[in-house]
Amino acid sequence: MFENPLVPVLETDRLILRGHRLDDFRDCATMWADPVVVAHISGVPSTEEQSWSRLLRYAGHWHHLGFGYWAVTAKSDASYLGEVGLADYHRDTQPSLKGKPEAGWAFTASSHGKGYATEAVTAMLRWADAHIEFPLTSTIIDPANAASLNVARKVGYSNDVMGRYGDHETLFLERARQQPVERFREGDPV
Repeated sequence: MFENPLVPVLETDRLILRGHRLDDFRDCATMWADPVVVAHISGVPSTEEQSWSRLLRYAGHWHHLGFGYWAVTAKSDASYLGEVGLADYHRDTQPSLKGKPEAGWAFTASSHGKGYATEAVTAMLRWADAHIEFPLTSTIIDPANAASLNVARKVGYSNDVMGRYGDHETLFLERARQQPVERFREGDPV
């Protein structure tokens, strides 16, 4: 099982955030094919081909940009709960996301409502604040997705602007980079 050495492992009280591995494919594809998971993301379940491309995109982000997505697993039993990360998808949006890495998160339906997203996104942003130099990160959220908006607000996203991504009205939020109190080290509890 190949471990991507470019992806730092982050730990919280309940979670381990680590690089995606090929053996995550089945769990990733199952999650992205779930209509509940994609209801406020694309509204359309992903095919296996789309999930495979997504998994490879995650590795490419780390290789070329020095940031990307983590697989989120439960510390208690290593079960796959979802994924969080930062990306630059070169999306055609209005307003533009250029120069503001886009934070995103998705979790299995059975993981919803347990605080995992807030815990994982907090860890991811703490790492980002210490390791990437962008002054702002962004996130785009379906305005009807109350759960993700709640997570975004808890971790510091604000400056709401209604915009467009494709044919959909989308809420754009930003978060200023926080100066870390001390340099975050891989493996430190968050």
